[in-house]
Amino acid sequence: MDHLTPSNVPVYTTYDEQQAVWDRCVDRGQPVVAVRAATRGYIVRYDLQHLDYRLTDDTVQRLRDRVRSRRPYPTGTDPISETEGLGGDAGPVSGELHAPSEDAARDLASHLSGFVLDRANWRAD
Repeated sequence: MDHLTPSNVPVYTTYDEQQAVWDRCVDRGQPVVAVRAATRGYIVRYDLQHLDYRLTDDTVQRLRDRVRSRRPYPTGTDPISETEGLGGDAGPVSGELHAPSEDAARDLASHLSGFVLDRANWRAD
C-alpha cells in the first residue's frame, strides 16, 4: 500500500478506538495514519515510532512544503512559525496537523500517507 484514499483513513474519538488503530498498524508493520476527532476540530496524526524508523530529512521538508502549499496562511500569525504555518507539527517520527472538518482531515491524511507509507522515505532510527 502506497497511500490511503480519504475514505480509508481511520477516524477515532476515544482512547480505546485510538489504541485499536495503533494495534492494527503494529500488527501489520505499518506506520499509523489516522484522524482524531477532537473537541475543537480534527487532527491528522501519523506515527512511525513503533517501527523504529523515521522519515528522511528530505521527506520531512517535502511533506512540510506540500502541506504549507495546500493551506492558506492564517492571518495574524507569525510568518516564521513552522507550527502556525503548518497548522501543527510534522516531524520525522510523528506529526499532528489540524484541519477544520472531517473531510479536510481525511483529504490531508490521504495526501500525507503517500509520504509516510513509502518505505523509500524511511531511515532506521
